Amino acid sequence: MRFGAMLAMAAMLSGCGGSDSGSVSPAGGPSSSPTPTATAGCSLRERQDWAAAQLREWYLFPDTLPSSLDPTPYPTVDAYIDALTATARAQRKDRFFTYLTSIKEEDAYYGSGASAGFGFRLGVDETGQRLFAAESFENTPALAAGIDRGTEIVAIGTTAATLRTVSAIIAAEGTAGLNTALGPNTAGLSRVLRIANAAGTRDVTVTKTDFTLLPLSSRYGAKIISDGGRQVGYLNLRTFITTAEPALKAAFADFRAKGITNVIVDLRYNGGGLISTAEYLGDLLGGGRSTSEVFDYVTFRTEKASNNTTRLFAPKAESIAPMKIAFIGTGGTASASEIVINAFTPYLHTNAALIGTNTYGKPVGQIPLDKPACDDRLRVIALATQNAARNGNYYDGLATTVEASCRASDDIAYQLGDPAEASTRQALDFLAGRSCTPITASASASAGANTGASTQARVRAAVEAPQTGHALLSPDHPDTPQREVPGLF
Repeated sequence: MRFGAMLAMAAMLSGCGGSDSGSVSPAGGPSSSPTPTATAGCSLRERQDWAAAQLREWYLFPDTLPSSLDPTPYPTVDAYIDALTATARAQRKDRFFTYLTSIKEEDAYYGSGASAGFGFRLGVDETGQRLFAAESFENTPALAAGIDRGTEIVAIGTTAATLRTVSAIIAAEGTAGLNTALGPNTAGLSRVLRIANAAGTRDVTVTKTDFTLLPLSSRYGAKIISDGGRQVGYLNLRTFITTAEPALKAAFADFRAKGITNVIVDLRYNGGGLISTAEYLGDLLGGGRSTSEVFDYVTFRTEKASNNTTRLFAPKAESIAPMKIAFIGTGGTASASEIVINAFTPYLHTNAALIGTNTYGKPVGQIPLDKPACDDRLRVIALATQNAARNGNYYDGLATTVEASCRASDDIAYQLGDPAEASTRQALDFLAGRSCTPITASASASAGANTGASTQARVRAAVEAPQTGHALLSPDHPDTPQREVPGLF
């Protein structure tokens, strides 16, 4: 069954790229875990003062910080941080990229992909009234219940007797009501979902559990697509975490063994992750690059310039030297994902294309500053990234900086990586040299508010033509996995 029109899933991200997207690895590099200014205690005021001290020392845009700001009126640390960074946000430099998170939660995610939930990625279609699974993850309750890409969630309830239709929830509470209905990502929490897909309409009970997210799907994360007699490598990377690296290595070893020279890198829902993992992927794609060529530059503010780095390509035994790369992106493609795409433009020029829609636009990254006694980790924007041509000016997305692009929709009627799926089909057409309609820069990166969401929600609206109103679902206060894997529940 084919449900609705195509979804151009532009993610409503909490700071787009969220917690570590485009940040230095907590374990690597001299700038990744600097010693924060000490303040004692875990009262609200002490935590607020501590956060302000870190921003004044490390923030990439110190001239935008208020000379003084009384924390007393702000009920949370995050609210105070948002007030401190308001000027940079108005200048589109820090769209809620600086925030407070949990040390334990973040370490669990970046170390192993640990999360809790149903194990699917949800999006609202262009009508704003229908909820679909854009993707389901392996070894999760969602997939076990028969919910996969294209399945519609018709109604949600705590029991069969309390089922409410998605349209009724949205009418009463906006899409924020869907977040409430789905409940927090706590292991053991159950919901009854009325679902509709090719198997029919039925009610299923799904219980949230702890699971480990596979950065590359075991079903479609890496494969060879035969297209008109040509062999094309397809790679779908969900998130940039360290556990992605063995799977990436195996995938590229297979590509290399089979002589692959044309590659699709699908980053359409990838909100980012660790710069170190982005650089690792760059090395695997950079078999044709020399060790004297720049992958990226990472720069800090002037007084922290001793932390600046220049990362050169370091090809590996598994690396390939693609003649053409088709990068699939959407408004949910951010930060570390954008670093990889941006890195290849100066080398491949029109042989590296953005396929789909404009990306989010986050050429800056966070560093982690910890207050262990309070389980507080401040993710503060402290660095900017640039490619070999010194281009890092893509706050409005990569559509105007890449040298080739092809507009395409995200068609959830087909599985990711299916040659019939619209973005995958367009990527194959680009690699085959067929003409296409370029992506406009209109504003996948525009800030917006989800219908019915609070003004404090870190959300983004999809405003790209010709699709409008299509978005991945995100809670007002996403946890670390939801920041990096937009739409995750």
